[in-house]
Amino acid sequence: MKTQIRHVVWDWNGTLLDDVTASVEAINAVRRVRNMPAITELQHRNLFGFPVRDYYVRLGFDLARENWDMLAAEFHNLYEESSRTTPLRQGIREVLHEMQVRGIMMSVLSASNRAILDRMVAERGIRHYFRELHGLSDLFASSKLDLGRKLMEQSHIPAAQTLLVGDTVHDYEVAAELGWSCILMAGGHQAEHRLLACGCSIIQESPALLSLLV
Repeated sequence: MKTQIRHVVWDWNGTLLDDVTASVEAINAVRRVRNMPAITELQHRNLFGFPVRDYYVRLGFDLARENWDMLAAEFHNLYEESSRTTPLRQGIREVLHEMQVRGIMMSVLSASNRAILDRMVAERGIRHYFRELHGLSDLFASSKLDLGRKLMEQSHIPAAQTLLVGDTVHDYEVAAELGWSCILMAGGHQAEHRLLACGCSIIQESPALLSLLV
């Protein structure tokens, strides 16, 4: 179903950036030094969610004994190394270019640390497509809702003409709270069967977006 969209808000990890493998490699490195068994990408997709602290609990980390701040920093140090050459998802560059040609405003809304987000977007040569990049000030990946409110205020685009494209249930929850439309991409950080419970449109790759926008 086509809709009038003037502002597309993109999630970063798992939506624009194809970083599931890099994330699982980093979490397994954290687990390895604690003699914990490795997890698979399938397990990751079935367990991952926000706040990320709860995901660690589901993975078996004892946060009553572990220092969460240090654990988050440890993961991010390893993730920065494992994600150094991580590509964008298939077709993303072409979709960003086409949306720019159509005059659609675009922004990034991420639970990633803002400094890390800025660097990773710039390194992949796509910063010029986005009016705003919004990331968190810490490493804890808690929630994007407050950032979303700030982004909506700055964009001056009505909620009814804003679309969030993400890969998690949390993306849908943020969009629903803000009155935005939402399309979720399978193949990111959460299993497709979990996304189906949201009841919104699900696509396999970003080029399918273009036929849904006018």
